[in-house]
Amino acid sequence: MQTPQHILVIRFSSMGDVAMTVPVLKNLLDQNPAVKITVVSNSFFEPLFMGLERCSFYPAYLNERHKGFGGIFRLFKELNKSNQFDAIVDLHSVLRSHLLSLFFKISGVANAQLDKGRSEKKALTRKENKVFISLTTMHERYASVFRKIGIPFRLDLDKSIYKKQEIPNALKTVYLSGKKIIGVAPFAQFNEKMYPIEKMKILVSQLTEANYTVLLFGGGKLESDVLDQWEKDIFSAFNVSGKYTFKEELSIISNLDRMISMDSANMHLASLFNVPVISVWGATHPFAGFNGWGQSEKNIVQLDLDCRPCSVFGNKSCHRGDHACMKGISEQMIYEKIVQGLNE
Repeated sequence: MQTPQHILVIRFSSMGDVAMTVPVLKNLLDQNPAVKITVVSNSFFEPLFMGLERCSFYPAYLNERHKGFGGIFRLFKELNKSNQFDAIVDLHSVLRSHLLSLFFKISGVANAQLDKGRSEKKALTRKENKVFISLTTMHERYASVFRKIGIPFRLDLDKSIYKKQEIPNALKTVYLSGKKIIGVAPFAQFNEKMYPIEKMKILVSQLTEANYTVLLFGGGKLESDVLDQWEKDIFSAFNVSGKYTFKEELSIISNLDRMISMDSANMHLASLFNVPVISVWGATHPFAGFNGWGQSEKNIVQLDLDCRPCSVFGNKSCHRGDHACMKGISEQMIYEKIVQGLNE
């Protein structure tokens, strides 16, 4: 098979999953200078790919003109009209992406799809007789799909993806204070992945009392309202949620000294800029393959409990019913990881 020159990459879904594709594409493009890529994804995610050479972005409006069977066919016609693709790589492997791939396959374009390793993940997360082993990372699973279509490359985990970006003017005085800047993202898509919110607020207070500046990250009005209150209650804590564009938030993240996050999107966003992440894991587990790009295992905070993990994404009820995996992690455990890393 001749090496494809122009590849369409399909990846819809959540921000963290989409962000995890970026290091893979960066490695592929750097090692294959004759290849160019078009990414089709949710329109909001375009800033994630703006720093990649020979990578263009096509926005999908899955709740509007690209909704349903007819919408996916419309998306196919738009892509097919404006581009000549040599291969289609489906990094999502759900009904919508299968359908879009099928339309291209019918038109004669080769395609390959992601193997999510569902059976292995089911064995890792089941309540009884777990097979507790570290699985192939999602970055490597993504890379393997490109190899199926004849693109040779390897993943270099030491490779930085993006450099620091320009800080928005409104925050420049915060960064010029001379203090270390810690990002804190206290929310996650599912409650089972969240560190208890009251304990996280205590941790933020500890950090500011130790003369660190804390920037608070979240999404949506409810989260922003909570973080606005934290900003009022805690000196040297600043809420950035809902006040900047997504592109500006990425710039802010790129200048952090550390990020505190659960197994959530902010871990993956910080990883794109080589920002060390103190990641807190409860219902989920790094063994499922979702740790941040290039992140050190020494920065993972978790408890060794036989019930963990109880799900891949944190979308299932706690096996024990008491959320011990998160409640048992003290604020001091996370705090010490921060201080230790900054003093090294």
